[in-house]
Amino acid sequence: MLHREGYTTIFIASIVLIVINFLSDQYISSNIVRNILVALSLCVLIIFLQFFRNPSRNLTIDPSGVIAPADGEVVVIEKVFEKEFLKTECIQVSIFMSPLNVHVNRNPVSGKVKFFKYHPGKYLFAWNPKSSELNERTTTVVETSNGQNILFRQIAGALARRICWYVKEGQPVKQGEEMGFIKFGSRVDVFLPLDAKINVKIGDKTSGGQSIIAKLQ
Repeated sequence: MLHREGYTTIFIASIVLIVINFLSDQYISSNIVRNILVALSLCVLIIFLQFFRNPSRNLTIDPSGVIAPADGEVVVIEKVFEKEFLKTECIQVSIFMSPLNVHVNRNPVSGKVKFFKYHPGKYLFAWNPKSSELNERTTTVVETSNGQNILFRQIAGALARRICWYVKEGQPVKQGEEMGFIKFGSRVDVFLPLDAKINVKIGDKTSGGQSIIAKLQ
């Protein structure tokens, strides 16, 4: 199953590849070169198809749990001061998505979107600590039913050039629902209360909408 964010990209890529191969068939006499171009075109198309895949998921619903917002690898677990909205010390858990991961982003908790903001910015590598503050990104805060604010950020990486989001302030959201998509490699940061029980460690692999990364008190 393909994600809707990939329809236009895959259509354009397919047209370009068809034109390239048509021209090669018309103007390149070498069968070897033409076959190489066909093989390369198929590889490119497969890469696009796998990148925009959107597999069906059995979502984890846990009112006291914080669910991974993305597929990827846990690269940061540390105490930080969140200065944009929460303005307090938190535990930051960061998940890095490689180009091979599913790039759907999901709500880590259920509740109401209390704050949302899009920030234009740079395209540093997603594992750079400064990417959380300098890169193109979105900040979303969801207030849970018990009044806790969970903040998370979509962060563009060196290859990611477009962040998509489907939430707005005041909107109720459900845990595990799609909240956005980031194209071509990126990172998602989640900011948790200091008393949250962290269920992951550096290097763990997460499955968006399924893995429980923390438990709220």
